[in-house]
Order: sequence, then structure tokens, then C-alpha cells
Amino acid sequence: MKSFIFSLFLGLNTLVLFSQTSNLIVFSEQGEPFYLVLNGVRQNTIPETNVMITGLPGNAYKAKVIFEDSTIPDIDKNIFFQNFGFEHTYNIKQNRKGRYVMRFAGEVLIPQTFTDIPQQTVIVHGSPQVATTTTTTTTSSTTTVGNNNPGVSVGVNVNDQTGGVNFNMNVNTGGVNNSNVHISETTTTTTTVSNGGINTPPAQVVYVQGYTGPIGCEIPMMANDFQNARRVIASKDFDESKLLIAKQIIDTNCMTSAQVRELLFLFDFEDNKLDFAKYCYGYTYDLGNYFMVNDAFDFESSIEELDEFILNNY
Repeated sequence: MKSFIFSLFLGLNTLVLFSQTSNLIVFSEQGEPFYLVLNGVRQNTIPETNVMITGLPGNAYKAKVIFEDSTIPDIDKNIFFQNFGFEHTYNIKQNRKGRYVMRFAGEVLIPQTFTDIPQQTVIVHGSPQVATTTTTTTTSSTTTVGNNNPGVSVGVNVNDQTGGVNFNMNVNTGGVNNSNVHISETTTTTTTVSNGGINTPPAQVVYVQGYTGPIGCEIPMMANDFQNARRVIASKDFDESKLLIAKQIIDTNCMTSAQVRELLFLFDFEDNKLDFAKYCYGYTYDLGNYFMVNDAFDFESSIEELDEFILNNY
């Protein structure tokens, strides 16, 4: 009975541990080797085509994919886990324009039993990954010595797998009166490289009340700073001047979707609204609320064009 209770307790603890973390799988559809970086920490020490990170304690990460082929541009992606206890899969592929993108492919509950998948590198988050490089060197020699005992044949074979030494001796005489001794020795050198040790992602601060969706930039403009920026933009008479100043401001700042929406209403022409809405997406905090900017457009075609732009570029 005690054994049953202990097993049940251990199982419940394991279940709770799984429920408080997430797994992330990233793979390249066409097999391009890559490095995966999470919150500035490189996860795999050698380029891989399929990487699984287990035990992720946070719900928001900034991911970067660096390809072994330096001619392929890096991919930057904001990843958000809505719920813990799931295994989230992302696919690296080329979009219709030939640009490499990282797309969400699906999620499942974390399996209770581990399945070894060939060619998949599994990394436990917070544990240093060790890459092993093995160099093997083999030397051999043959020695001929005299032998005055004709008609004798002796064979000796010693194989020490742990020490990497193979020793073979063959002595054959039959009128030739000599013996051949062949010795081969294999030396193995192992080099280990660590990814830098344990790294814990920074705690997430929520700047939009009740928001739990994907995060773009880190800290949006405070209300006073935003209002000052808005007044500067609104003071200009022409859309072109407003657009130029607005882009200058957002180049060095982060905004919420609501702030972007408010600035869009300052423009008179639909084309300038659409231009600025495209420009702002990469500088927006609460990406999951970006649908709010659609209210500023007069035409449905502008909303469709903005959606297509985001789909193809982020």
C-alpha cells in the first residue's frame, strides 16, 4: 500500500512539473541546418535540422534562427505559449515570395513518455548542452625478425575496446626462417564544448491590462511620452510630414496597438495610413491586439493588404 501511495505521489509531482513548463520543436521543412537562439542564448552548439527544447518555464520568448548557410537571412520570431504543459511545433519554410519564415505548425499535450526521434536534437532548457568532437588517429608498423624454428605457426589477437588499442601478431615459419609482427594502435581524442550554462528567461511584465497574447517589442511608450509624440505629429499640416516624423518616433520606441490606432487617425489619406500600419507592426507590444488598427481604414482592401503583409513578413 505504501509503495502504491509513493508511486501515485511521484506521478502527481511529475504531472505538475509537466503542467508548469512547455516544449518547443523547431524544424526546417527542406532540411536546412540552423542554430536556434532563445532570449539571446544559443541552444544548439552545432547546426541542426530539428531541435526540441524541453522544460521551458516562461510563456514568451524572442527566437532567432541562424542558418548554417550564411547567404540565408536570419529569422526573428516572437513566440508565445498560451498554456503550459503543451509541446509547440514551428516550421521553417519559404513563403510564396521565396523568403524564409518561421510558422506555427501546431501543439499537443506533452507526452508522458519520451519518444526518441531520429535526427532530432533534444535540449533540456537550463542545462548546458555538450557537443562532442572525436578525432581518431591510427598508427601501424610491421617488423621482420629472424627465426630459427621452421614449421611453426603462432597467432595472437588482442582487442582492447576501452583503450582503443588493437594488437595482432602472426608468426609463420616454414623454411623462410623469419616472423612478421604487425602492431596497430588507435588513439581517440574527445573535445567537449558547452553552450554557456544555465540561463533563466527574464520575468515578463504586462503593460496592457488583461493581455496575455504574443509580445513584439518589450516596453511600450508611457502615456505622457506618447501624448507628446502625438502632438508633434498632429502639428504638421501635410500627411507626408506627419508620416516622416511618425516613422522617426517609432524607430526608437515601442507602442501598443491602441497607440498605433490613435496615430493612424491623424492621417488624411488611406495610402499613408496603410504605409504607417505596415511600418508599425514590427514596433508593437501587443501583437495579438493589432486587429484594432483596422478601425482606422476606410476601405476593406486596405485591411486585406495589411493582413497579407503581416502574413508574408512576420
